[in-house]
Amino acid sequence: MGSRAKDRIAASRLWPLFLKEFHQLRRNRRLVLLLFLPPVLNIILFGYTLNPTFENLRLGIVDDSRTPESRELVTAFRESLVFHIRGYYTSREHLGRMISTGDLDARLLIPHDFAERRLRRELVPVQLLVDAVNANTATIAGGYAALIVSTLNQRIAALTPASPGGPGTSSGAATSLVRNASKTPGSAVARLTLLYNPGLRSAWFIATGLIGWLLVVQGSAVASAAMVREKEIGTVEQLLMTPSTATDVVFAKVAPIFLLLVLDIGLALGVARLVFDIPMRGSTLLFFSSASLCVLAGVGIGMMIATFTRTQQQAQLMGFFTGPPLAILSGATTPIEAMPVWLQPVTALNPIKHFAIITRGIMLKGSGARVLYPQLLALATIALVMVSISAWRFRKQLA
Repeated sequence: MGSRAKDRIAASRLWPLFLKEFHQLRRNRRLVLLLFLPPVLNIILFGYTLNPTFENLRLGIVDDSRTPESRELVTAFRESLVFHIRGYYTSREHLGRMISTGDLDARLLIPHDFAERRLRRELVPVQLLVDAVNANTATIAGGYAALIVSTLNQRIAALTPASPGGPGTSSGAATSLVRNASKTPGSAVARLTLLYNPGLRSAWFIATGLIGWLLVVQGSAVASAAMVREKEIGTVEQLLMTPSTATDVVFAKVAPIFLLLVLDIGLALGVARLVFDIPMRGSTLLFFSSASLCVLAGVGIGMMIATFTRTQQQAQLMGFFTGPPLAILSGATTPIEAMPVWLQPVTALNPIKHFAIITRGIMLKGSGARVLYPQLLALATIALVMVSISAWRFRKQLA
């Protein structure tokens, strides 16, 4: 028999098998949906959230001058698309607490003699304090602030003729990191003060955000794989034949997974401290407690995935569907302020977002429970709701 005839016979055998597998795959609508829907949604989310530009950075104003000249400076910041003025404040301590809690990204301090010094054609320093936990945002914010002040100086210089031989003072402060290009007499100069991350280490922002993402993804992957495997091999039904209830079975499955994943918290903290030299300025106990809630939320997500899938293959594809959106909508790697306004409220449902705020608050800012309680309550609520709904669905499927 010739080789061509053998090829025809092999093709005649292969084609029916191919059609059979294709139709079987087509009838598995859940698998087909998981193959096409996640890539489309992830591409859309990545396109919207991975924005290299920054807009609407929350800015608080302390205007000790309260003059038309100072209001002109504030107007220049308001007209830019980078800063969004959240309000005027009289207490610098209150403004500092708002930056510590993450309610503001920066604060602008205008001195009381701002107008007088401009009239005397002196260089007037205005201080911009920026939350430098995200080093990239702090650098860009400082650059934009210098550009705003420089543009205002040039506009005023064009409208006001300079007097010859006017007195001018130079500013030689060592702490000045950003300075406007224009040094004409009577100009303002922006001085940038970096808070919490004076070295502008980007790894501090990335690593503290990824700890929560890794805990949630690890917890969901392990929990979904363990529970789906029990459904595949049929041991869950055997357990139900014992005096144990469905609630006992679910708790017995979840508790060991949770305890093992708690060990990852210490591992993640150790890597962050040893490799990236990230400080621990707050309570280690509070960090471990909040991280445990984050792990519990991840276990709840994994249990939820297990209730919607029948095989480990489907569970893995569902994990690909949930993992990337949780990461990019958390603010772990990119600021939430850089996302579209309509998308930012969705991040409130993401446990990783709340844990990222908690981690950065504890490790970099030294914040305590009195400051971070909104995020702690939100994280605890999400974890409790996810575990409760998942356990209820799992018990319902076992009944």
